[in-house]
Amino acid sequence: MKNVLFITADQWRGECLSSLGHRVQTPNLDALAADGAIFTRHYANAVPCGPSRASLHTGMYLQNHRSGTNGTPLDARHTNWALEVRQSGYDPVLFGYTDTANDPRAYEPDHPYLKSYEGPLPGINPVCMMGTYPDAWAEWLASKGIDIPDPNWELYTQKADQPEYEHGGREPAPLVLPAELHDTRFMTDQVIDYIGEQQDSWFVHLSLLRPHPPWVAPEPYNRMYPPAELDDFIRQPDLHTESRQHPFLAHYLKRPRYFADNDRKTLRWKASYFGLMSEVDANLAWGFDNLKTTGQWNNTLIVFTSDHGEQMGDHWLVGKTGYFDQSYHIPLIIRDPLATGRGLSFDAFTENVDIMPTMLEWLGLDIPIQCDGLSLMPMLGSGTVPDNWRDAAHWEFDFRDIPAGEAMEAELGLPPHQCPPNVIRDRRYKYVHFTGLPPLFFDLEKDPGEFVNQAENPAYLPLVLAYAQKMLSWRMNHDEQTLTHLALSEDGVVSRPASRY
Repeated sequence: MKNVLFITADQWRGECLSSLGHRVQTPNLDALAADGAIFTRHYANAVPCGPSRASLHTGMYLQNHRSGTNGTPLDARHTNWALEVRQSGYDPVLFGYTDTANDPRAYEPDHPYLKSYEGPLPGINPVCMMGTYPDAWAEWLASKGIDIPDPNWELYTQKADQPEYEHGGREPAPLVLPAELHDTRFMTDQVIDYIGEQQDSWFVHLSLLRPHPPWVAPEPYNRMYPPAELDDFIRQPDLHTESRQHPFLAHYLKRPRYFADNDRKTLRWKASYFGLMSEVDANLAWGFDNLKTTGQWNNTLIVFTSDHGEQMGDHWLVGKTGYFDQSYHIPLIIRDPLATGRGLSFDAFTENVDIMPTMLEWLGLDIPIQCDGLSLMPMLGSGTVPDNWRDAAHWEFDFRDIPAGEAMEAELGLPPHQCPPNVIRDRRYKYVHFTGLPPLFFDLEKDPGEFVNQAENPAYLPLVLAYAQKMLSWRMNHDEQTLTHLALSEDGVVSRPASRY
């Protein structure tokens, strides 16, 4: 029997693990890494949730899957890991959400999957769907005699009756519900119950909301990280100085949903954000212990990652946006029970497009040609990085505001098709390409905070040109790969054999 437990924790910054020296306490994820492998330079390929998860689940870059914004349908011609493992005899199940805007051509017009971009990934069995409206959690709470607010998403935000931190409180006000009734505990328990009922091999995708907002943590997690100790933002001394870096950044720093305009409120968010991470870690321990006590620990591949990161006040921003590392650097821990190496740490650049190929190869399945990513199994099997591995991470951000029409793009003087910037980031340099705006170039060795744009510095112009050419070569290479996939798929040839290690 081979099982897979694929865990995503939404909006988790890559450095936020205590094994990496961060203040957030994650002893159970640390233990998972010590019994497996941690990838310290792992990056999302897009933001926000929908585009990022489209890359995560299809193994494709945004430029190829084209689901560039929340609500942009994911073309049904693309396969994904759930469809692939289903063809091999598994019943891949979902606990949580995949934020998939489904292709309307694949369903009847009144199908419920078309009413929200929070639909399930094609091929997956949504055993316990969650999302903006946490109906499954609300029904479970109601069965325990808890009064359910209307709308039920207020379960995420109802606080205890005490002063909030920005209004004189000593700590963030906790959620009114106790931790044992919180959505993270509910989801973990649902997975444990499901696994306990299985007689054959299983494939579970546990997609946890936390530490995604609302940033309201239950006791005791609301007070684990005192806000007054968290004033270590990576930012310029004032908003005006920060805004001068680039027109795109200046534009976003005027948008209320993205501008961190109140330090005490942002410190409260940060304290709760960290607390929600520790809560996730504590609950995952229940799931890991269950696998051990039921004898499934040593035949289960465990993958832990996130869809994207979070600015949390850095560069005066909140949310996931733009080009800064905080929005894209995320954790990746994999425990392969069949690998001989333990406690492995890789600092090679890995990306979320690598997750689908990795899981398929572990199951002995072929990897679809559409996949832009690469399997990580050779690293897990040998403990070393292949000689031809990528030397940089890549990501994209389609910042069109579809609901607002073209108002946002017009303010920057851009037509909609010129909105997505592309980023290439290696160990020393970072290049950000805009179609209709000036580029950015950072020397990360001298400027790890990404404060000084060197794109107009004559001393860096040869490097700027070289990285622009690297970006062009990367885009052309993956465009060609996708065109090959589309041409071959017409003849039914859609996969390449998995490598063996």
